[in-house]
Amino acid sequence: MQADVIIVGGGIAAITAALDLLSFGQKVLIIERGKAQNFGGMAQWSFGGMFFVNSPIQKRVGIKDSEDLALSDWLSAAEFEPDEVLPRQWAEAYVQHTTPTTFAWLQQQGVQFFPVVHWVERGLFKPGNSVPRFHLVWGTGWELTRRLEHQLRQHPKANDNLRIVLEHRVEEIIVQGGQIAGVAGKHESTNADFEYHAPVVVVAAGGVGGNLERVRNNWYKPFGTPPETLLNGLDPMIDGSMIDATEKINGKITHLDRIWCYAAGIHHPQPRHLHHGLSIVPPRSALWLNYKGERIGPEPLVTSFDTYHLVESVCRQDKKMSWQVMNYKIMRKEFAISGSEHNPAIRDKRFFQFVKDVVWGNQSLVDDIIKHCPDVLTANSLGELAEKMNHLQGNNDIDAELMQREIRQYDAMIARGKKFHNDDQLRRIAQVRQYLGDRLRTCNFQRIEDESTKPYIAIREFIMPRKTLGGIQTDLQSRVTQRDSNPNNPDIIPGLYAIGESAGYGGGGMIGKKTLEGAFLGGCVFTGRIAAHSIAGKKLF
Repeated sequence: MQADVIIVGGGIAAITAALDLLSFGQKVLIIERGKAQNFGGMAQWSFGGMFFVNSPIQKRVGIKDSEDLALSDWLSAAEFEPDEVLPRQWAEAYVQHTTPTTFAWLQQQGVQFFPVVHWVERGLFKPGNSVPRFHLVWGTGWELTRRLEHQLRQHPKANDNLRIVLEHRVEEIIVQGGQIAGVAGKHESTNADFEYHAPVVVVAAGGVGGNLERVRNNWYKPFGTPPETLLNGLDPMIDGSMIDATEKINGKITHLDRIWCYAAGIHHPQPRHLHHGLSIVPPRSALWLNYKGERIGPEPLVTSFDTYHLVESVCRQDKKMSWQVMNYKIMRKEFAISGSEHNPAIRDKRFFQFVKDVVWGNQSLVDDIIKHCPDVLTANSLGELAEKMNHLQGNNDIDAELMQREIRQYDAMIARGKKFHNDDQLRRIAQVRQYLGDRLRTCNFQRIEDESTKPYIAIREFIMPRKTLGGIQTDLQSRVTQRDSNPNNPDIIPGLYAIGESAGYGGGGMIGKKTLEGAFLGGCVFTGRIAAHSIAGKKLF
């Protein structure tokens, strides 16, 4: 097949771009490094949340949002530097256009969204999401991927104009006579050389987060030195090799130190690769403790407000890992794991099972993770729990008396009644419970040391890198810019495009320093559509 466009990578950004390109009559070759089960990328393992502004769902449930408010929130979190011209332009474009170009388009492809909008990244010391904007795909990222892949393979022009090549590792972007001419690399299994030719190449191969050595070497300096233990929430194939290939032909690369991490990673009970981690949704009613059993502060750590602050707080500790201590009642009500794999009721669209899990707690998930995850410990007393925590770590770091004192001080304040809740964690729980989407999944001021709620549970948690917020810099048409070019009027590399995580979800870093969440999947679809329209000489907006 003589391709018009080669797309390197088979994730959700690539699939989106290919769908539009086929509709424009382009001949498309998708080259995926992994096997058939890898097609769709990390999106298929995601929870499926997407950031939209003033959407029909928000309006239906009475959430008053606006582009001005969303952009103000975005800029508050992003903290763009003056020279980050293109990232800011991308942020403005995303906020203004994502609902009509992404939300509406996904609905046209048959993707449905859950009728309750989730409220994450509310902000802590400055504004985050002032209103709920995290729109959950009904069926999680698994359904999103399957739906778009189905649309791609069943496209009326797919038989003639689409070819998908698997297990091919692209290592080089070919340039001939100053023009993009294709790609070259090796077959993953046989190591045989290959070349494919086309006048346009789209880089959609993800960021650098799957390579933990690279993450360590580019560790974000404000977080100090990298933790001794990092868990890997990505496929190791997502190693930044195509970002390197782009840099070799003078493409501009920015902010590869901005890796979006989660503070509550645990070891996967059935790992698919070395250091495979899962990102849990940390129970809000648990106490978050450092390696000694001391409550991390001065601001107590509570999820859904500022993930960056959670990671920063853990990384300030002498040993950069942490514990959450709770009881079975809290864990059953509040514990969750982000992603499609451990949310089968949502993934498989079993509504009544989902409602049951929300109201009564997901007991099957909790019991399974207690039984099989090495990072989860149970005991019938806090003293016994501390002993097990030390045994797991192979040291005596946990001070049992200190941990008991921290827990009992917290419990005593709960026991005094709501009028006397002078603890920021309790104030935040009270605020969270004002929103229906969170009240059903948050305990009503539950004490930890409670005989009726045994066993007591400790979860050992590690920092887990997940998304690359920087990457290949692109202009507002997803064209790759040249190194050392003026950000106000950048020179481009004709015929070379970058989308999704490879492009820092647009412009080499449209998210900035902190994300409001949901812009990852949304950014993949958004940048994929923009690139396809640009290649075909069309305008998306």
